Amino acid sequence: MCTVSFISRNNNYFITSNRDEHISRPLAFEPMEEIVNSIKILFPKDPKAGGTWFALNENGVVAVLLNGAFKKHKSKGNYAKSRGLILLDVISASNPKSFVDEMDLNNIEPFTLVLFDAITLMEFRWDGKQKHSKPLDKNQSHIWSSATLYDEEAIANRTSLFSEFMSVSSDIEASDVVDFHSNNNEDYENGFIIDRNTGLKTFSVTQAVLTKEEAVLKHFDLLNDKKYVIPFSPNQLITK
Repeated sequence: MCTVSFISRNNNYFITSNRDEHISRPLAFEPMEEIVNSIKILFPKDPKAGGTWFALNENGVVAVLLNGAFKKHKSKGNYAKSRGLILLDVISASNPKSFVDEMDLNNIEPFTLVLFDAITLMEFRWDGKQKHSKPLDKNQSHIWSSATLYDEEAIANRTSLFSEFMSVSSDIEASDVVDFHSNNNEDYENGFIIDRNTGLKTFSVTQAVLTKEEAVLKHFDLLNDKKYVIPFSPNQLITK
């Protein structure tokens, strides 16, 4: 929930997320399908609050969460609802985009949400006071880094590394993206795999691979060295 990339290649889409947490936080359960508000959803569940940072629903919608909005904020520590549960509210709505535009976020901690429905790519940010929503070009590639963990200089450097990665080859595969997300360049403070003295550590890498033929969720549990590859059959697959 602290690094997210969206990559478009030949009408295939790779959405990949690194989850950075304090080592005191329990590991997420392996990804499983659940019915939430009558919608079938595939996601790894956070056992602490029951929410998630990454989910794919039966209608072909992917939602990914990052902590924070535009800048690092001071947590109040007592919010109305966890952001992981907010993501489940959004992904289980009949129209996720309309739902997030209209939902009441009073007393919800700031977050960034990336929402992709095969036709539209949206970036939504809640800064604690105001909503900020903008459409993005789904034919381009994008990267986000959590404002709560990375300062402006680190975010700029990560964006530069992403641009270099994207310029190397036009034939980028899903596995190449996972490799990119798994390379910290010996920088355990601000690399893509972190291991800070404060106890913050990268727990996992999760990826949705969306094509015209199928959708697959891949989850790499880095702490236990486990890999899960789960085919999913949304009602709506990728369209041009």
